[in-house]
Parts: sequence; C-alpha cells; structure tokens
Amino acid sequence: MFLQLSPWAQAIYVFILSIIRYAFFGGIAFLIFYVILKNRTRFAKIQQRWPANKDYQREILYSVVTFFIFALVPLVLNHPFVKPHTTIYNKLDEYPVWYSLLVFPVMLVIHDTYFYFTHRIMHQPRLFKFFHIIHHKSTNPSPWAAFSFNPAEAVIESGIIYVFAFTLPIHIIHILVFLIFMTIYNVYGHLGFELYPRGFNKHWLGKWFNTSVNHNMHHQYFKGNYGLYFTIWDRVMNTLQKDYDDRFDNITSANQQMSKPTSVK
Repeated sequence: MFLQLSPWAQAIYVFILSIIRYAFFGGIAFLIFYVILKNRTRFAKIQQRWPANKDYQREILYSVVTFFIFALVPLVLNHPFVKPHTTIYNKLDEYPVWYSLLVFPVMLVIHDTYFYFTHRIMHQPRLFKFFHIIHHKSTNPSPWAAFSFNPAEAVIESGIIYVFAFTLPIHIIHILVFLIFMTIYNVYGHLGFELYPRGFNKHWLGKWFNTSVNHNMHHQYFKGNYGLYFTIWDRVMNTLQKDYDDRFDNITSANQQMSKPTSVK
C-alpha cells in the first residue's frame, strides 16, 4: 500500500511514523527511567546528574527537524531519474524467506559501518561545528537525544536508506523493521542507564555489542566509542576508550547491588 501512495503522501507518512516511533519508544524509556524510577534505587545512572528541562526541549525540537529531513527520502527515491536505479522491490515473495530474514543482520552491519566512519569524520574539528555540535550539546544524554541532530547531520544520517536502496534488494517491510530496531537501540544508547548485565562487556559475544555506557562515555568525553550497534570498528580501529570496561563494570556492579533485596533484621 505504501508504494502505491504518491511521493508527497509517502513523505507525510514517513514523517508521522518517525514521530510516532520516537514518541513511543523514547517516551516509554523516559517515563520508566526519568519519572517512575527517578527516585528509586533499581538502576545506577551512568552520570549522576540529571539533564535540565531545556536539554529535553532542545533534543525534542531538533529531533522533529530531523524527521522533516528524513521525510525527504521518498521524494528523492521516487524521482523519475532515481527510481529506476533503486533496488527496492514491490512484492515480498519476489525473494525467498531465507533472504528476507538474512537481510536484517546484513543491514545492521552495513549501517554500523556507515555510522562509524561518517560519525568519526564528523568529529574532525573543521566539520564538527557544522555537522555534529547539536548532538553533543547533550553531554548527559536522555532518550530524547537519540535523533537530536544538526540539519546537516540529519541529511548524513538519512543517507543509510539511500545506501540500502542502491545496494540491497529490499522491501518496504525491511526498511520499516530496520527503522524500528534502529530507534529502539538508539534510544537505549542514549538512555543514561545500562540494561545489559554485569560481565556482558567481556563475554566472548557480548563484548562486540555497543552499550549505553559505551555511548554515554562518547557524549561525556567527545571522543572514541564511535560505533552504533557494535564495538567491532572501535576495536579494529583502536578507538574504544581505554577505561570503558572499568566504567561498565562499575555501573553494572552498582545495578546488581541495588537490585538485591534489603534484609530485614
């Protein structure tokens, strides 16, 4: 049905769905950790202080601007000079089930690679103020910071859809599921609390996954930890912050201690 809509209708659809995804997943995370659990000792906040209301307002405002820019994607992809060259297909059964399932981890690896290198480039001093400074105003990020970008950075971030549209045969459902997962993991990365258990960062598999502690350190110190879903590129390129493991251990140890029931004598 989506592909049968006019390009402008698709753009409106994308904008509305982006707002809904952001409000739903960001709102649930904010409600749980910044309202319900704010004065309870179930999880240790990665940075002890809390963002100010003006921080939340800035993050939400720039996120809405980001979604306007994301909504331009269907206008570009449906342009008569562009659409014939895309790899987006109409019927889900055009490819076998195994492909429809396998394409998701491939999309995540491609996106993580795209994100790592564009992110690291945007940290170059001459580019930082133009592309990335708004996102780093959230030195102590909240779930609302997940899409708080400069307009120029929002264009870069939307570029991953163009990469998919010209490299992988994908259906609109693939894009939708990808965007939902990306939103959830992005909100988690900016949560300000760690959800993975103690020892996850040193597990043979877990150590390759990005964590909220990892990305929070990036916001706090403005360097290193450039990955999105994984730590693969940070480890290969030697950009993982040296004290990451110690910071993760401290936070998750505090979480474990807080979750223990208080004994009554």
